[in-house]
Amino acid sequence: MAFHEIRFPANLSFGSVGGPERRTEVVTLANGFEERNTPWAHSRRRYDAGVGLRSLDDVETLIAFFEARAGQLHGFRWKDWSDYKSCPASRSLSPLDQLIGTGDGVATVFALQKTYASGLESYVRPILKPVVGSVLVAVSDDQKIESLEFAVNYQTGAITFVVAPEVGTRITAGFEFDVPVRFDTDGIQTSVASFQAGDVPTVPVVEIRL
Repeated sequence: MAFHEIRFPANLSFGSVGGPERRTEVVTLANGFEERNTPWAHSRRRYDAGVGLRSLDDVETLIAFFEARAGQLHGFRWKDWSDYKSCPASRSLSPLDQLIGTGDGVATVFALQKTYASGLESYVRPILKPVVGSVLVAVSDDQKIESLEFAVNYQTGAITFVVAPEVGTRITAGFEFDVPVRFDTDGIQTSVASFQAGDVPTVPVVEIRL
């Protein structure tokens, strides 16, 4: 299997349903109390690619994309329209959006990440598939220039500085990103008659670990 650095057509993913899921193991004790644990450090996202289909041309595009990925075999990029950038949906990207590290005078490589905070708790999500040309980086609020002062690996989300940031400096970034996914089925069933009547096929898509 391989990962294809191609995005599922964004116009077809628009309107799709889906989002993050967690796996929690719950054991109810004899006294009625519960013990809860999770084997997952990170959430996993699921979507339905069929919801965005609006015409028979869309169905043809979907089938071509599905065949080129050999069903479940190869991964690809997916734009989650409800969560695709480092800042709130109503704001524009800023190099100060997300803290991705602190300089120690030695390290030159930092990984993109997005923090989800609520109250005193937070979750840090690794960002592995930034969108080409969207990454903005700053060191202690001083914006840096891509290809001159830093480089981005758009396949892994790694930021590499030409010169290691000084001790104590805040490394921040703003970016758009895709979700690495695969089809969660090896078959797509469509019907011209039912599609024209308003029905669409169910095409499950699931996030993959890389």
